[in-house]
Amino acid sequence: MHGMRLAGGVSRAVPEPIAPMPIRPLSALTALLHVYIALRLLPALAVLTPAWPLALLALAVSAFTIPLPFLARSGGKSPGTALNWIGLISMGWFSSMFVLTLVRDAALGLTWLASAAGGVQVQWASLKPWSALAVLAIATATSAIGFLNARRTAGVKRVDVPIRGLPQALEGFTIAQLSDIHVGPTIRNSYIQRIVDAVNRLGADAIAITGDLVDGTVAELREHIAPLAGLRARHGTFVVTGNHEYYAGAHAWIDELRRLGLKVLLNEHVVLQTRNVRGAQTDEELFDSALVLAGVTDFTAGHFDAAHASDPHLALHDAPPLVHTRVLLAHQPRSAPVAAAAGYQLQLSGHTHGGQFFPWNLFVPMQQPFTAGLHRLHDMWIYVSRGTGYWGPPKRFGAPSEITLLTLVPAKG
Repeated sequence: MHGMRLAGGVSRAVPEPIAPMPIRPLSALTALLHVYIALRLLPALAVLTPAWPLALLALAVSAFTIPLPFLARSGGKSPGTALNWIGLISMGWFSSMFVLTLVRDAALGLTWLASAAGGVQVQWASLKPWSALAVLAIATATSAIGFLNARRTAGVKRVDVPIRGLPQALEGFTIAQLSDIHVGPTIRNSYIQRIVDAVNRLGADAIAITGDLVDGTVAELREHIAPLAGLRARHGTFVVTGNHEYYAGAHAWIDELRRLGLKVLLNEHVVLQTRNVRGAQTDEELFDSALVLAGVTDFTAGHFDAAHASDPHLALHDAPPLVHTRVLLAHQPRSAPVAAAAGYQLQLSGHTHGGQFFPWNLFVPMQQPFTAGLHRLHDMWIYVSRGTGYWGPPKRFGAPSEITLLTLVPAKG
């Protein structure tokens, strides 16, 4: 009874191509923002230290290299591994430099207004240079710490999920969740192998990969994704698409992941039988130890291929009505309201990265109903992973990566 029930045929339509990234406007914009940072910080730093040209050099390198990782996506020639690394590290550092420079300017403006209105004496000669140094020091320190956090193997986060009416046979059922690994320019074969080894040590009943697995084409990344074929769980490994799969060519990736032995769920489900039921006398006994594991395409998939429009209801088509424990894999937390209405007990999602690093954690709630962790929506739990890898800059600060081990337990009361 460990079989797949398909909700309709799988489309083979080719998704709409992604427009090349406009590299020249990106370069111009980042250059202007670097000029703004230089004008606001360097004169103040020059007052404080003769080493200020080092900051100028760092800004120049940052402005030059940030656009380079996007050259291949815009149809140009890849700049090579080293420049990709420098550009992505610079992107994380520049992001913090820009935000902190804005914060510094706002703070200086408020201080000026307070001094003008209240007659408070402000030591501008020391405040300006030391605040400029603070911006540089904080941005550099958080980038260095964030780099170490991003490049380490994600730690295991254990989460108990209380399910009302959970059959005794399903008590203690475990799902290891991976999400948002983003295999690409800086996440390669060895990084994935470490994750696979860590997951296999958990001995989970099932493994779920909730989207955004790749940032590139099959031809570019086939050898780096290959270690995922070594994932081991009693019921196998299940995958749903994220938005980045559609950027990279979802149909080719679906074929490749299936070739590796992973089970890709496209608005469909499997029924997992958790114990031997040869002696079952009734349907209740037969289905009491079963679990429906469903998966939907990314929330935005319909924009790329209408046949892939995400549908939690469709994913339950022809599901056994007596199997009441139903878990949904959905890349984006935004799928939760429809999933709750469809009758799932648990949704596993990712997409948000938990914000990955300041200030982006402040913007996630503007798009998603949940940022990270376990939440309740009506009668359904939703767990949002902070992600197992990272996107873009190799930087995580305040939002550590995770391999999640979720255990189903009976709800009390």
